[in-house]
Amino acid sequence: MTTLPRDTFRDALSVALTVGAYGVAFGAAGIAAGFSVLQTCLFSLLTFTGASQFAAVGVMAAGGGAVSAVAAATMLGTRNALYGLQMAPLVRVKGVRRIVAAHLTIDESTGVALAQTPRGTRSMRYGFWLTGSGVFLFWNIFTLLGALGAKALGNPASWGLDAAVPAAFLGLLWPRLTSAYLRVVAATSMAFAMLMTPWLPAGVPIIASVLVAVVFGWRER
Repeated sequence: MTTLPRDTFRDALSVALTVGAYGVAFGAAGIAAGFSVLQTCLFSLLTFTGASQFAAVGVMAAGGGAVSAVAAATMLGTRNALYGLQMAPLVRVKGVRRIVAAHLTIDESTGVALAQTPRGTRSMRYGFWLTGSGVFLFWNIFTLLGALGAKALGNPASWGLDAAVPAAFLGLLWPRLTSAYLRVVAATSMAFAMLMTPWLPAGVPIIASVLVAVVFGWRER
């Protein structure tokens, strides 16, 4: 009988609870964007990728259509496919468990798994499953709480909840801007999106701003 590494459990739980609690913001953002409580909760249950969820809701809140929302979410979600390529040899599952593993392959489960590398493969595998399932549990619980709370407040705009989407998205982005170069890319993308807003349909400027990142990435290479 194998025992669960204590340090791995601690790492997984701390990340799962911290990230999962942020689901409150998504619950409020979903209601502010016009989704029902059920729709908001189903979004977290079935999609389960925070940044993509906020992107889709942000496009809808700005008046964009479903196609624009899906496109924005898909572009951000492609990183999970890359994580899957990295995690597949480690997790090594088949059938239904493979589907579950794919659903739990997110930034946090991948990050904690890789952080366990000095502790060995077993700890890495534990880190992946514990973090992924923990974030999924807490994210969905707090999404429900946030949605119910926002619904109880009534008109989202009267309480300033219409600002929940951009505020939450900024909260996701800010910790990742770890260098002057990344801050310049982010600021340029923001300026580009604002300049394009009068000319492009709602939601499209957000998608179009990816061109800025492409240009910066090409120049960097």
